[in-house]
Amino acid sequence: MGLALPEFREVPVTLNSNKRDVEPASSLNERLGLSFSNLPLLTRALTHRSYANEHEDVEDNERLEFLGDAVLDFIVGEWAYHRFPEMPEGDLTKVRSSLVRNERLAEFSRRLDLAPALRLGRGEQTSGGQQKDNLLGSTFEALVGALYLDKQNLDAVKSFIKPFLESIYTSILDELHDPKSDYQELTQALKLGTPHYRVVGTSGPDHARIFDVEVVVAGEAKGRGAGSSKNNAERAAAKDALEKFNQKS
Repeated sequence: MGLALPEFREVPVTLNSNKRDVEPASSLNERLGLSFSNLPLLTRALTHRSYANEHEDVEDNERLEFLGDAVLDFIVGEWAYHRFPEMPEGDLTKVRSSLVRNERLAEFSRRLDLAPALRLGRGEQTSGGQQKDNLLGSTFEALVGALYLDKQNLDAVKSFIKPFLESIYTSILDELHDPKSDYQELTQALKLGTPHYRVVGTSGPDHARIFDVEVVVAGEAKGRGAGSSKNNAERAAAKDALEKFNQKS
C-alpha cells in the first residue's frame, strides 16, 4: 500500500464558533487511500477524549495512541537501522527520537490534513485544538495504531510510514546533533559553566504560540531563538550562540 503525500493545506481556525464541519472517517479513508475495512476503528482514532467525555458510549483514541507509539518506535528504528548502515547505536537512537517526537508527528498530521476529521469536544474546538501540536501528534500515533489493527500486517503500516521518513531524509542528518548539547559541551570545555535558557517573550494565539528564548552563560545572553515550543526555541537559541561563537573564532 503506497501513499502519495498531499501538499500541506492550511485550514483556518475559527475561534468564535462552537460548530465546525467534521470530515467523516469514510471521506478521510477515501481521500488518503487508507482502505480501512473497519471504519469505526478509524473513527475512534480521530476521537479526542474531550469528545468522548461529552458523548455516551464513545471510546477515545488514547489506547490506539499507545499502540501506535509502540508500532512507530519499531518501524522508525528499523528504517533508521537500514537507512544509515554505518551509523553507531547512539546516533541511531538520536535519529529515532527526532523522528517520533510530537512536533514531528504533528507535522505529518498536517501533511495529511487530519485536522478537519478530528472529533473534539466543544471546549477543545473553541480553543483551536485541531491545530495544537500535542493533539495532532497524538492523533497521528492513534491513526498508526488503528491502521495496524485494521490491516493486521506490519508491512502495510511500513508502506504508510515510509514516505514520511524518506521525505525528511536529507534534513535528519542536520538535526542529528542537538545544538543544546553541543553548546553545553563547548561552554563547559571553556570553563564558562552550564548554559541557562529563559523565555523572554511569547506571541501568537494559544493554539499557535511562539516562544522567544535567550541562552545565558555566566550572566550574559549569548544567543536567541524562537520556536513553536520552548524546546524548539531553546534549540534555536543554542544554534544561534554556536554560530556567533564560530564567527568570532
